[in-house]
Amino acid sequence: MPLLTKSDLLSKDEYEQQRPELRRRIMRQKDLRRVQVGPHCTVHFESRETMRYQVLEMLRAEGTWNTERAVEDELRAYNPLIPQAGELSATAMFEYETAEARATELPRFVGIDRHLWLIVGDTDPVRAVFDRGQIDEHKVSAVQYVKWRIDANQGRLLKTDGTVLRLVIDHPYYQAQAVLSEETRRAIMQDPE
Repeated sequence: MPLLTKSDLLSKDEYEQQRPELRRRIMRQKDLRRVQVGPHCTVHFESRETMRYQVLEMLRAEGTWNTERAVEDELRAYNPLIPQAGELSATAMFEYETAEARATELPRFVGIDRHLWLIVGDTDPVRAVFDRGQIDEHKVSAVQYVKWRIDANQGRLLKTDGTVLRLVIDHPYYQAQAVLSEETRRAIMQDPE
């Protein structure tokens, strides 16, 4: 998918005018792309449109619409999450309600970058590639940016009705799996093109 450029963004006034409808549409897409993996992990499959919305929301929240550097910073931050040919991209969130729980639980996820898998049909599991800026051998952020590189056969299966897709976490501290709904498969099937 093409990366976002400044020309893909709306002006502040255009965005404010179009935001209610755009927000409804993106929230529907996000709902279809969200997968709960056990009680404390949610995986959100990203797309060019979800990232465009994220950039627009960040510019709105920070009030930095007219600052060229801020726009470029947002594009630099979110463009890497747009899936490219042969890959799926996601945000994995490890969710605990309180700061105390996060402080206790998140360190137990060290090594998670070797334990998150996508299984497409009956093909071999594909291990997620984590953004190294969010994780190291001593700490884990609650928000992780991940990608799965899939081959041509897996890409073909992804587009085949009824193909079972699973997310599996086999970390010693946290084991869970989820079967993606057919609606989720359809929502993400064009991503790796």
